[in-house]
Amino acid sequence: MSSHHIVREKQEPALIIANGESCSVELLGQLLEWSPFVVVLDNAIHRVISLGIKVDVLLGDFDRDINLQEIEQSQYPIEIVYTPDQDKTDLEKAFDFLINRGFPAANVVWATGRRADHAITNMTNIVRYKSKLSIVMIDDFSVIYPLLPFPASFEKWYAKGTQISLIPIGSATGIITENLVYNIDNEELILGYRSGNSNEVAADGIVRVSYKSGDLLLMECHD
Repeated sequence: MSSHHIVREKQEPALIIANGESCSVELLGQLLEWSPFVVVLDNAIHRVISLGIKVDVLLGDFDRDINLQEIEQSQYPIEIVYTPDQDKTDLEKAFDFLINRGFPAANVVWATGRRADHAITNMTNIVRYKSKLSIVMIDDFSVIYPLLPFPASFEKWYAKGTQISLIPIGSATGIITENLVYNIDNEELILGYRSGNSNEVAADGIVRVSYKSGDLLLMECHD
C-alpha cells in the first residue's frame, strides 16, 4: 500500500490514522487512493508499517516504547512531530496540525473500537473542530459527520433504506429533517435522553438535515 497517487495536495482530504480498531484493508486502501497526505498517531505507526503504508507525518507524545530513529530510516522522508500537551488527545493535536498547515478537510480511520473511552472521546471531540476543518470519521460499519448549525445544512443523496442516526453531543435544537422515515420537525435532541438513532431514508434521493444550535453528529450505519 502507498499514499502516493496523482491527486492535488490540500484539495483532497488528509488521512489521519489513529490507534483504535483497524478497519478492513479494502477500506483503508480506498482512502489511501485519494489521500496525498497521511498522518499517523503515535504507536499506530507499528501497525501501519506492517501493512507497507508510506506516511508523511508521525505525530504524538511518544510516551511508550517507540524507536524514532528506526522509523525515520524505514519511512524516509517522514516528518516527526512531538506533541507533549497532555490536555489534548493525539487526534485533537492532529486536527490542530492540519488546520495550521492549511488543510480544509480530513478523513479519520482507526479512531473507534478497542477502548470505549478513546472511541467516545474521539467521536465527540470532532464537533469542536467542525467550523475549522471538514472531518469525516470512518470505520467498517459507520461514517460519521459533525454537522454545522444554521444557516448551513447537510444534503446528500442516499438509497432508500439507508440507516441514518442523528446523535447530539450535549443537545441540539431546532432540528429539521427531510426524506427520513421518521422526520424531525423543529425539535430538540439531548444526549442520554433523546437521540435520533436508527432512522432510515424514506426514498431514493436527497436527505436534508439542519439545526439551529448545539452540536449534532450524523452517522451512516450498516451492519
